Amino acid sequence: MISRPLIGLALALAANFFALGAASAEERRIEAKAVVELFTSQGCASCPPADALLTALAERDDVLALAFHVDYWDYVGWKDTFAQEAFSDRQRAYAKSWGSSRIYTPQIVVNGVKAVVGSRRSEVQQAVDGATLPLTMDLTLSGDMLKISVPPKGDLSNAVVWLITYKTRADVKIESGENAGKSMVYTQVVTGRQVLGMWEGETGADLKLPLGEVLGAPNTGIAIVVQQERGGFPGPILAAGAYEP
Repeated sequence: MISRPLIGLALALAANFFALGAASAEERRIEAKAVVELFTSQGCASCPPADALLTALAERDDVLALAFHVDYWDYVGWKDTFAQEAFSDRQRAYAKSWGSSRIYTPQIVVNGVKAVVGSRRSEVQQAVDGATLPLTMDLTLSGDMLKISVPPKGDLSNAVVWLITYKTRADVKIESGENAGKSMVYTQVVTGRQVLGMWEGETGADLKLPLGEVLGAPNTGIAIVVQQERGGFPGPILAAGAYEP
């Protein structure tokens, strides 16, 4: 998790500028048309195919793929090394926003509005291929400062700008539980999620993020997601992007 709050980060840390030099040839920026959130668990026997599918989707430059490891499978005999209660709560919040009390793994949510069984490759692919986001996001690197710009659109309600940190790859040997004996490769593993600011329909959003504050072990990538809320529950995602040095 990130060690200190990031609300107001753009103002509080704007002076925290480190010279990074020319952009690396390895750096990757994602301008997403689809945000794919996979709710998964190392203790779920039906999850490995969905984990592999997320890895394939993450290779696309128009898809932001994120793996939220939930903790409600931990009792089965293996404690997920990436699970957080907050991620289980996020999945429950999605279900409640759709009038449901049921959660399951593997589940994929596309752009905050469509849920699909994560192991059903054709259905997931169809949902991703048909996805669009109403706003564009411009990510510009200047030294160690990532500039985030999302234009205004007056016919949309205000939304929250989220900073999500993730680990692009992790190798795990599972010793017990339903996947005992398997050596798994997990990708796009979410490590933390914090409010960065607000996007307003009339004015848009322009923020600055000092990468030195958020990148480094275990975080190897950051995502910026603009998402509406409905009655305190997550709603449609309006814009998204990611940066991986």
